[in-house]
Amino acid sequence: MIPTKLLRSSTLRLSILHMAAFGLSVLVLLGFIYTSTAGFMERQTDETINAEIQGLAEQYSQLGLTGLIRVIKSRVAKDKAGSSVYLLTDWKFNPLAGNLGEWPKFKDTGSGWFDATLEDTENFEPRRVRMRYFLLPGNYHMVVGRDVSERVKVERLIMDALVWGLALTVVLGGVGGLLTSRWMLKRIDVINKASREIMHGELTRRIPTRGAGDEFDRLAENLNAMLDQIVRLMDGVRQVSNNIAHDLRGPLNRIRSGLEMSLARIRTEEEYRAVLEQTIAEIDGLLMTFNALLTIAQAESGARRQDFTDVDLTGLAGDVAELYEPLAEEKDLAFHVALAPGVTVPGNRHLLSQALANLLDNAVKYTPAGGAITVTLGAPSTGPELAVADTGPGIPAEHRHVVLERFARLESSRNTPGSGLGLSLVAAAAGLHQAELRLEDNHPGLRITLAFPPAPA
Repeated sequence: MIPTKLLRSSTLRLSILHMAAFGLSVLVLLGFIYTSTAGFMERQTDETINAEIQGLAEQYSQLGLTGLIRVIKSRVAKDKAGSSVYLLTDWKFNPLAGNLGEWPKFKDTGSGWFDATLEDTENFEPRRVRMRYFLLPGNYHMVVGRDVSERVKVERLIMDALVWGLALTVVLGGVGGLLTSRWMLKRIDVINKASREIMHGELTRRIPTRGAGDEFDRLAENLNAMLDQIVRLMDGVRQVSNNIAHDLRGPLNRIRSGLEMSLARIRTEEEYRAVLEQTIAEIDGLLMTFNALLTIAQAESGARRQDFTDVDLTGLAGDVAELYEPLAEEKDLAFHVALAPGVTVPGNRHLLSQALANLLDNAVKYTPAGGAITVTLGAPSTGPELAVADTGPGIPAEHRHVVLERFARLESSRNTPGSGLGLSLVAAAAGLHQAELRLEDNHPGLRITLAFPPAPA
């Protein structure tokens, strides 16, 4: 009993369709073989008969009636197997020579060719004979033919072989289709079962692979990679939510405490103004945090890609570096800028400016007095590279992937002002522009590079 699920599967329908197409191809091929074989044997028989007719006609024209009768008797005597058929009659169809007892009954088709079934008195079996009738001068009638019983048997054997071949093709194709469908259905059921378990909350469940490297294994690997990415994103959302709650609780508590203290006793106008200014400053910090989160979210979702234009990266880097050069000088930092001319990339100018500003802000913030900051822009064949290097404390290699996460801050920078979103925004901008973000040692310090893809040819 074939399971209903298997009968309803698309794989079985595809197998049946493939089997039908293959069966039709086999039928056409076998039909061609049959017609070619049978046609060849039939043409060979007709050519033999025509040759005999032509020879007998020549004998009649040279030797006359008596000579023709002698030739026919000679041929009949030599044909021990009786494969040839001859009959010569007068105008009343009275036999004169040949191995037929009487004139055969046939329907004249105009061409003289006909098939007849003759009784074999020796073997008591009917013989199939292919014959041709023609009229000799003097109103003598004659038929010449060949026994085609063996040919008919061969044709029947060929036809039987073709029918059985087609039947076996259909049966084997059907069995193969069922087995293939059953195998594919099992593989798909494994994926469906794992998917249902994941939908029911088992997020650690993964689709198993067989190690065959086939399309099902590749599908399972892609789905597992997608699930891993979803889990990472969900963990990221939870982590961001926890970080937001943790990092924003302090400013909100300070705002509330300041307002409560201002209401606890009567203050002067200057004291109220100071409290309000401090409150506004705290709120501005919160707004900056939320704006940074919104910018990161838009960049990671690709929403900013619709605003892409050709950005003059040389001019952009020069403008941002010019803004931060006075800050570096105030902190007694050497500030070097080396920009290749005429470098352009497709992108969002505002987001690229903000990313470079974050890199320079961190460099100025963490580089001690007497250090150096370098901004470089190169245009190698592999694509433009924008880099900011400093001589600060740097970031240990094992922590470089951590600082790219939202609100991530190393212990050494806990007391430094900031929200921990600067490098997260840089990473989001790099992802949006399909640029590689590299954090490397500057010996001493840190070198951060944005390597953009090359311009399309």
